[in-house]
Amino acid sequence: MNTKRLLAVGLAVALLYGAIALLGDVRALRLTLSTFAWWTFAAALALSLGNYFLRFFKWEFYLRLLGIRDVPLAESFCIYVAGFAMSVTPAKAGEVFKSALLASARGYPIARTAPIVVADRLTDLISLIAMVALGGLLFPGGWIVALAATSLVVALMLFVLVRPLGEWVISLTERFAFGRRIAPKVRDAYDALRILASPKALLLPTAISVVAWALEALGLWVILIGLGAPAPLPLASFVYATSTLAGAVAMLPGGVGGAEITMISLLVALSHGAIAAPAAKAGTLLCRLATLWFAVVLGALALAWFRRRYDRHHDDTTYPPYAGGSSAGPSSPSSSSSAGSAVSTSS
Repeated sequence: MNTKRLLAVGLAVALLYGAIALLGDVRALRLTLSTFAWWTFAAALALSLGNYFLRFFKWEFYLRLLGIRDVPLAESFCIYVAGFAMSVTPAKAGEVFKSALLASARGYPIARTAPIVVADRLTDLISLIAMVALGGLLFPGGWIVALAATSLVVALMLFVLVRPLGEWVISLTERFAFGRRIAPKVRDAYDALRILASPKALLLPTAISVVAWALEALGLWVILIGLGAPAPLPLASFVYATSTLAGAVAMLPGGVGGAEITMISLLVALSHGAIAAPAAKAGTLLCRLATLWFAVVLGALALAWFRRRYDRHHDDTTYPPYAGGSSAGPSSPSSSSSAGSAVSTSS
């Protein structure tokens, strides 16, 4: 991300968070934060770290499925965390940057590893929808939300695992003007994902994602305790998962705006007034600092370390072999860009 875009995102975030404060009672928000137990924020940061480590295991799992086994764990972890620097892109699509870093460090073509980012985004999406489904069962009338979310998870799994069904769904979109515009990118994403679309390659990473995102939801729960506005853990989990999905759907950098507004609204509404607006706003701001912005800072630090320690500036003519001994083959600019486009369609 270039400097101008980074400054623009920073200004937008500052304006948004300032608006959140100004639209409410600033004195009440300040009072709420003045009594905050900061150890709970430290606990939320630790839980976020747990999320990152678990999701790193997914990255390693997918690398090995593609026969990429020569990257030391420390280097691979640095590359993975450096990708967080691109978390402030719409739907985190910029995390294909990890593939670019791996290409520079080890020479693996971007088109070969970009499907990992697509699969990572898909399993995260399925896990968050599953959390919404479970949480929906705990509220009056929530079975409708749970049923809808469960149906969506099943539909996504069938779409990925049953190729004729996936191709049929994509062909249906091409009957409409909007569908014809997005169909090429959807098809690119689908073809890329099929490389890693076996039940084993989908179910295990999804299970890991559920645990990983549950840790960040636990972070929101702990922060609310620190604010003196405790909420049931299932409620915190439901709110966190729903707001994260809302941020992804909004297609704004890092989900900024959509996630915050959704989180504040749900905390106040679903707690039936037990969590006041100032506490909901403070909890949301602290949660986003401990999750999204903590990841961005770590990503920037890891990227600086990568540039210093691991960047070997490989060019596109370097192709390490697959595990079976066959060449990875040249990656044309068009295939690399298609992989990038594929990632941008995922959430």
